[in-house]
Amino acid sequence: MKNFSFLAVGILFGIVMSKSEAISWFRIHEMFRFESFHMYGIMGTAVVLGAFFMWAIKKWKIKTLEGTIVNYADKEKTTSKYLLGGGIFGLGWALIGACPGPIYVLLGQGFMIFLVVLVSALVGTFTYGAIRHKLPH
Repeated sequence: MKNFSFLAVGILFGIVMSKSEAISWFRIHEMFRFESFHMYGIMGTAVVLGAFFMWAIKKWKIKTLEGTIVNYADKEKTTSKYLLGGGIFGLGWALIGACPGPIYVLLGQGFMIFLVVLVSALVGTFTYGAIRHKLPH
């Protein structure tokens, strides 16, 4: 039953991404050219809601479905690796025109070219996993 709830949330996420045009290459292109507020509004709303829910989870000690309290470790004070990682992520996003989240939505809508993006993302993830122990963390 728990896996079904994850599937339902994923389907809902896909519908919201599609209806909000957050998966539109045109909208993403507009964002990176600073021609429209549309995508920044979507991301800004997500950041504000995420911050609110993180605050609420910490304040009211909300539990997981298994009954354990959610705990968050403090992040490191250095930001250079986050800037580097975010820059690489943003560059890929700008070049491909798709964030990893909606790849499955785009495939479901029939844009089969995103199979290349999906395979590339999986190869990149596998490669990182294979060389992770050699990287500075």
